[in-house]
Amino acid sequence: MRRDNEDPVQCVRSAVQGALAALVPANATIAIALSGGRDSVVLLDALCATAPAGDHLLHAIHVHHGLSQHATDWQLFCEELCATRRVPLTVRMVEVPRRAQASLENDARRLRYAALAEAAHAVDARFVALAHHRDDQAETLVLQLLRGAGPHGLAAMSELRQDARGVTWWRPLLDVSRASIDTYASTAGLRWVDDESNADTRHRRNAVRHRVMPVLTEVAADAAATLARAAAHQAEAAHLADDLAALDAAAALDGDTLDRAALAALPGHRARNVLRWFLRQRDLPAPSTARLAAMLAQLTQARGDARVRLAHAGVELGVHRGRIVVHAPSPPPFAMAWDIHAELALPHGRLVATRVEGDGVDLARIGSVPLTVRSREGGERLSLGRNRPHRPLKVILQDAGMPVWDRQSLPLVYCGTDLVVVPGIGVAAEWQCAAGAPGITVAWHPAAI
Repeated sequence: MRRDNEDPVQCVRSAVQGALAALVPANATIAIALSGGRDSVVLLDALCATAPAGDHLLHAIHVHHGLSQHATDWQLFCEELCATRRVPLTVRMVEVPRRAQASLENDARRLRYAALAEAAHAVDARFVALAHHRDDQAETLVLQLLRGAGPHGLAAMSELRQDARGVTWWRPLLDVSRASIDTYASTAGLRWVDDESNADTRHRRNAVRHRVMPVLTEVAADAAATLARAAAHQAEAAHLADDLAALDAAAALDGDTLDRAALAALPGHRARNVLRWFLRQRDLPAPSTARLAAMLAQLTQARGDARVRLAHAGVELGVHRGRIVVHAPSPPPFAMAWDIHAELALPHGRLVATRVEGDGVDLARIGSVPLTVRSREGGERLSLGRNRPHRPLKVILQDAGMPVWDRQSLPLVYCGTDLVVVPGIGVAAEWQCAAGAPGITVAWHPAAI
């Protein structure tokens, strides 16, 4: 907290410089999330003043949501500001859908972070600097309390966090008050834009900021600092819960899967803790308390041969051979023409053909006949050897130990009405390449979840 005799500009810059030295390695590219608002302009100014030339490369990113009639003016402001500072700027356009019974605020936030991550990767920036400050942290804690969140939610925002995409989100102003940022901006003579939606108390965060925090400040003048300190305590509790989950899961975790019998053997509170941790390790949000309990019951108590399919946050949880797996949902039915000499992009992965000799599909037999890639419909049959009978594809895939969700998503390659290739399984006997003859092998690469 700034003392009365401290220069307000130097106070903020010292906080940024300290966080930079402690958390960001030399020569790192830092992408600054620049909305054009006061907080992000102060962050840009402070980083320009404290990041030594040659030691760090700064690159600003502006996300144009199109939600305000002034959005293009804000973009132009950011372009002018960055040109003046000689900081490269990347602009990303996003379209926020207006969905019934959905939070426009949450949808905009999700798309904004996705755009920031994509732009950061494009400019090879490992760090994205965000301008959240101590008062934002206090407001986040209040919002999480209203959600009934546990320690991880009540920990609010972390100063440094790497997500599953490899992006490190960095908040160097998290210990700086809004008042200090206001004073910095006015003392340094900075210009910024004002988003009119920040005054709209129909948004929950704005309601907390304009209605709840003033009342709390009347009760305790340092309410924001105290709440931020409480969030830090919850962060420590969350780390302890994660440490316990890692210990409990040590014998049950195998790569990306979890032994459901080991999960079932844990006391209820520790099993719930492990399941939350297992989801969080995959950058998935925790479900509600009731939903988590229902998921845990189905994952641990279903019969061994039962199909478990739990949708959560755009993915699914299933059980295969006693192990809990997070996987992508099955795609809708598809059928696409394919030139086997080129890679084929599908909504859920890609097919890659490689020219070989004496293996795969007989290239001469294919000739110029168009191929089709289709989803499974059921009832397909296949023979993998010239003297072997045609068997149901479903049985072949089951014998191969393929999980049901992978079986449903598997693309099948047809020539006319003939099933020619089942990736990962083999080539139909009548289409197999003879020894020494030119052939094509087909590999299936599912998209990562």
